[in-house]
Amino acid sequence: MFEFIRTHQRLMQFILLLFIFPSFAFFGLESYSRFSDGDNAVAKVAGQSITQQDWDAALRQQMDRFRQMFGERFNPATFDTPQVKQEILDNLINQRALAAEATRAKLSVSDQALQQAILEIPGLVGADGSFDGARYKELLAMQGMTPMMYEAQLRHDLALQQLNSSIQATAFAPKSLAARVSDLNDQERVAQQLLVKAADFAAQVKVSDDMLKAYYDKHGQQFVVPEHAKIEYVVLDGKALAAQTPVSDDDIKSYYEQNQQHYGTEEQRRASHILITVGKDAAAKDKEAAKAKAEALLAEVRKDPAAFARVAKENSQDPGSAEQGGDLGFFGRQAMVKPFEDAVFKMKEGEISDLVSTDFGYHIIKLTGIKPAAVKPLAEVKDEIAAEIRKQLAAKKFSEMAELFGNTVYEQGDSLQPVADKLKLTLQSASDVTREPNPALAPTVPYNDPKFLKALFTDDVIRAKHNTEVVEVAPNTLIAGRIVEHQPAAKRPFDEVQEQVRKQVVQEESARLAQENGKSRLAALQVKDDAAGFGAAKTVARGKDEGFGQQALAMVMKTDVQKLPAYAGVELASGDYAIFRISKVMQPANPDQARRQGEQQQLANALAQEEMSAYLDVLKQKAKVKILKPVVTTASDEAAQ
Repeated sequence: MFEFIRTHQRLMQFILLLFIFPSFAFFGLESYSRFSDGDNAVAKVAGQSITQQDWDAALRQQMDRFRQMFGERFNPATFDTPQVKQEILDNLINQRALAAEATRAKLSVSDQALQQAILEIPGLVGADGSFDGARYKELLAMQGMTPMMYEAQLRHDLALQQLNSSIQATAFAPKSLAARVSDLNDQERVAQQLLVKAADFAAQVKVSDDMLKAYYDKHGQQFVVPEHAKIEYVVLDGKALAAQTPVSDDDIKSYYEQNQQHYGTEEQRRASHILITVGKDAAAKDKEAAKAKAEALLAEVRKDPAAFARVAKENSQDPGSAEQGGDLGFFGRQAMVKPFEDAVFKMKEGEISDLVSTDFGYHIIKLTGIKPAAVKPLAEVKDEIAAEIRKQLAAKKFSEMAELFGNTVYEQGDSLQPVADKLKLTLQSASDVTREPNPALAPTVPYNDPKFLKALFTDDVIRAKHNTEVVEVAPNTLIAGRIVEHQPAAKRPFDEVQEQVRKQVVQEESARLAQENGKSRLAALQVKDDAAGFGAAKTVARGKDEGFGQQALAMVMKTDVQKLPAYAGVELASGDYAIFRISKVMQPANPDQARRQGEQQQLANALAQEEMSAYLDVLKQKAKVKILKPVVTTASDEAAQ
């Protein structure tokens, strides 16, 4: 334990910050309601308005959460759909309906309950049990909130939790139902497969010109070459500016002298220890017993210092280091708890300490190595410093250059060569660029950015060959482009794709014949059992398809097996038809009880959600919910439709 905390201090601090504000399972923290009427109301709940501003704020909050979760992989376009916008509005309506019911029922949260909820926030209560008010205010300020705002919001959410709990806590899954569900999940079936292959019927297919033409007309989208363009573009970013920023040896030397602390390593020490654990709140007799044991071990290792590793392995109660003979490796200052650190950095190499008391218990420390502080020579870090100076200078220069970049792109209108020459940028080109980002390209490729592609594929840029507007595709990264050649979407001529059409028709007809044959054989087998032609028997279960494939497994597991052998058939995505002979149904002798308990809990959770959903429907009727404005449909949504 001691070793884990010592080596993961940064992680522990991050976890505390990550969970500093309580989250609520059903709705999350609701922005404090603004219940203001007006022409911009999109819905009314219990006579109070949900405004467009409320809706937009809720959408932004949700986007911020996903942006924090997914970082650069976050795509804002996923939120620009009617479905997502409707879900956001529905959630706001649910919150307001719950709030109205909480008010009607006069639900309240006592000061004591509010205080307890705040005290349970990790990282705000010190080891001595005192509340860190300054830290509390600091963390709230980082969220743009005051204690009064947060506590009012928290009191509101705790009241809603009372409603949530009163409904969801009443849901339960009957043991008989949960057992039946688990039995179905555990069930195993012995099955054999007979595969009717579409390829075996290819020779029977007679293809006519009319069939080819009909397929071509019906499936014309398969033969369309999507709209694409050849483009030129220029990028202004920190990398481009840094490349043209000179840095002198004097600049590098000056920076090195002013920042030597960044290019050195602090003194590090290596130590081993023996830990006898005892809690800081332990009874006096327990502390005395632990200290007595530690003193006996101290006497033993002082008598025979070479036995320290053996004694540590046999007696130390720090599981992270005991197996290594107590070795903690090299570490610097602030890596250990303070009493331990103070002792280590006062010792001489090879010395064994007196007993050192910390919150973990009593330590016996042996200093086994010292790495003195050192500074890397200038020659070793010269390139690193030069790159850093260029980066800083480029950042300062970016705003000025960005304005010049934009003005030049706009003034020249139909050529990017002048801006490339003026700012010493590279004029680049790309082919087969489409309206939608190419998933095969890295998301960091500037011309593959959705905002740039939207600016690129406009009538003015396509027809007049004008430069695009300047688009910021990343922080301090601007791009402008123009279309050199444009090819609209076009259907390839029939003569050009005739052989491709022929193959598709043969495959389609072969699959049809295979399925007809397979269904006929299945019907005969259901009348009279015949195991001839079937493959080896395999025992399958949900999650164990034994090579049958998920599509076939699903059919095998849902087939009626009241009479055995039972038969099932399924059309496979390949065009083949599979027939299965199920000869045995079994339950495992030793089912996984832990998994069964988990399934019962999942079933209870699902029922709780159903209960809550039904309750919300009642509350919304009681609150006389009215949708005043439909979901706003964007241009991109209309195009998708």
